[in-house]
Amino acid sequence: MRPYVGLDIGTTKVAAVIAEQEGNSLKIVGIGHAPSAGLRRGIVVNLEETVQSIKTAVAEAERMAGTPIRQVVGGIAGEHVRSVNSRGVIAVSRGGNEIGGDDVSRVVEAARAVAIPGDRKVFHVIPQEFVVDDQAGIQNPIGMSGVRLEAEVHIVTGASASAKNLEKAIRGADLRLANLILEPLACPSGSDSR
Repeated sequence: MRPYVGLDIGTTKVAAVIAEQEGNSLKIVGIGHAPSAGLRRGIVVNLEETVQSIKTAVAEAERMAGTPIRQVVGGIAGEHVRSVNSRGVIAVSRGGNEIGGDDVSRVVEAARAVAIPGDRKVFHVIPQEFVVDDQAGIQNPIGMSGVRLEAEVHIVTGASASAKNLEKAIRGADLRLANLILEPLACPSGSDSR
């Protein structure tokens, strides 16, 4: 069974958590912490110190779980993270005007097509709501009938250099990065962040 591994590289500490699937939920089997060195406000300022902090936290989590880890999902945050709302519109393409998954993908992609500076990286495109033929407030339009489909999305970006340096630090700790996720999205609302 492949473990799920989260890595939070913060300004004060680096935390690693290893979980395994248990039925319909995840069971935490390993946790590791290390003082964070080499970061300031979510930005890598010393690559080697950051790598060492990651290695220390991961080694502690591996010892507790009794399993080596090679791939992680990393959290990203910091002052460089920005977001913008956007809107996309398409004509429904399927026969009978039934909205399918391909229509939803196309309208989200149309909403994503905003000018993003070259020094920014898109981390998330989060659909907020859909509008079918001027009927607003729709969360999932698949299967509905309509001619015109609109999407309101929230686009989260970050500084490309900051993301690349975080990726380099993770690779420097001999780990593969599966994905970078905005930390507030990785921590469900209402959860205890201690």
